[in-house]
Amino acid sequence: MKPKNTPTTSLPNAEKVMPQGEELKKAIRNLCREKNAVIMAHYYTEADVQEVADFVGDSLALAQQAAKTEADIIVMCGVHFMGETNKILCPQKKVLLPDPAATCSLAESCPADKFAEFVKQHPDHKVISYVNTSAATKAVTDVVVTSSNARQIVESFPEDQPLIFGPDRNLGGYINSITGRNMLLWDGACHVHERFSVVKLVELKKQYPQAKVLVHPECKGAIVKLADKVGSTAALLRYAIDSEADTFLVVTESGILHEMQKKAPGKQFIPVPPEDSACACNECNYMRLVTLEKVYRCLQAEAPEVEVPADIAEAALRPIQAMLEISERLGL
Repeated sequence: MKPKNTPTTSLPNAEKVMPQGEELKKAIRNLCREKNAVIMAHYYTEADVQEVADFVGDSLALAQQAAKTEADIIVMCGVHFMGETNKILCPQKKVLLPDPAATCSLAESCPADKFAEFVKQHPDHKVISYVNTSAATKAVTDVVVTSSNARQIVESFPEDQPLIFGPDRNLGGYINSITGRNMLLWDGACHVHERFSVVKLVELKKQYPQAKVLVHPECKGAIVKLADKVGSTAALLRYAIDSEADTFLVVTESGILHEMQKKAPGKQFIPVPPEDSACACNECNYMRLVTLEKVYRCLQAEAPEVEVPADIAEAALRPIQAMLEISERLGL
């Protein structure tokens, strides 16, 4: 799935000479100091973007950081729902998204109006929404989860409580399988994690028989069954660092390889390819829209800015806060 042809907001000062290489990184950091801005980057962004960020993490960690930052400006180097989450948690701060076309296939697979209709059809169910959703979808949700805390939050509900889980059918199915729950699942999926090839993974396992297989739970069940470790990007990173193994087959978006190689430089990380491409890695088209040049320009112009309507923000804040409170209580 490719990004929509959404026009990037025209930014002032774009005609000025753009610094290059290390000078560009220095210029970005200078702008951050001048404007009291903080750069947050997801593990799936380009390596150069991660290197210039103040904080790099998964969705849960980024939300936790946003909730406590003292910066005046947050530059969210990730996709649109992440910027919305930051704005909801920090309504008085300016939240910038380097490219407004950086949306999310999983969030798009769960339109808020259709999801709201689905929820109304099951009034006895509590609603759990993955963080990879729009603010409007979160607004009809009881609690938000990430792949880091989904199991624990699901298990925090009584066993006899009917649950809806949206939008990722793969993550929801995995949580059902390890908790014994029977949540109703919305039929959505991530365009990156849906594409991994069982055949290519099996071939790599034969080629590297001692390698450990690291799998994100947004992958299909057949892929998950081949894993040595199933977890969020942060959990996979921790496993790779702590494991005595020295070779890993990585079944998630390839941006995480930068941090893995940085934190465990003596180990080998091999990306598992998608089934429909000759490319050796599997990239999120949306995350790759975020570049150093766009980070620099959005800091200069303090635009494009993420805005969330007040009524939606108020309704979406409750399930996000519920997630953060449960995560803190459980030490996640």
